[in-house]
Amino acid sequence: MLILLKIKSNLCKKQIKLTMKNFRGTGVAIVTPFKSDQNIDYDALERLVEHLIQNGIDYLVIQGTTGESVTLTQKEKKETLAFVIKINNNRLPIVLGLGGNCTQSIIDTIETIDLTGVDAILSVSPYYNKPTQEGIYQHYKAIAAATTKPIILYNVPGRTSSNILPTTTLRLANDCKNIIGIKEASGNLEQGMEIIKNKPTDFLVISGDDALTLPFIASGGDGVISVLANAFPKGFSTMVNAALSGNIKEAQNLHYKYFDIIHYLFCEGNPAGIKATLKVLGITGDTVRLPLVNVSDTIFNKIKELTSEITTK
Repeated sequence: MLILLKIKSNLCKKQIKLTMKNFRGTGVAIVTPFKSDQNIDYDALERLVEHLIQNGIDYLVIQGTTGESVTLTQKEKKETLAFVIKINNNRLPIVLGLGGNCTQSIIDTIETIDLTGVDAILSVSPYYNKPTQEGIYQHYKAIAAATTKPIILYNVPGRTSSNILPTTTLRLANDCKNIIGIKEASGNLEQGMEIIKNKPTDFLVISGDDALTLPFIASGGDGVISVLANAFPKGFSTMVNAALSGNIKEAQNLHYKYFDIIHYLFCEGNPAGIKATLKVLGITGDTVRLPLVNVSDTIFNKIKELTSEITTK
């Protein structure tokens, strides 16, 4: 019996390591395209998924912030998940956004939805109710205990008003075997470096900020979950791969190629900016759901100008 348990434990550890390799590189937080009547545009979603797969990204992240998950109905979430899994056809790993500020509701969702075809869960830190660090720890510990799926923490204090401190991240990394990494979008490189310096060997530290991806990887990070790469997957993933392989000069050139447009993607809200870019490229429309609105004409024209510069270089 002890031998069997040891074998199972070793297999589990090997599986976790293989899973972690799947999420090193460029993940894309994909948008949910809508038609002008606000219904989901599945033709555009298929074009987007193919656009990403054919241009070298490493994994897909669906129903995150960029996917406007908070304005999708439960029926739409189920249908879009099934649709992306079908279109993907096992070509890339899929990460599903499952987070919120009610721990039990997340656990209930995990226990009731079909996660076949989902390779990992991206779970945003609780928002609005502003838990303590101990509350954040217990929240994620409970979620990790409710599933065997790998979990990637998501720290984005600009949206949640609650920062996951490095000590809490490291505590979870050491205590919960299926918490395999963190999408660190605090905008604080020093915080990211503290996690990188002290983390377990195989724990992934993933940039959640497109503009900071290069310095993040240069500091020892493992890649990015990107918004920008919805529009420019080939160039941005090439930048990430160059940085990960130590070719900093090539990575710098590509970093600055996209640097200016990143500001305009976010200055009037995400995903309004990236949807404007995708409209310019003819991949999806730019419709968003209230309370979000489209970018202003001024920002749209700037995005159009920068997109033209990028695609003609």
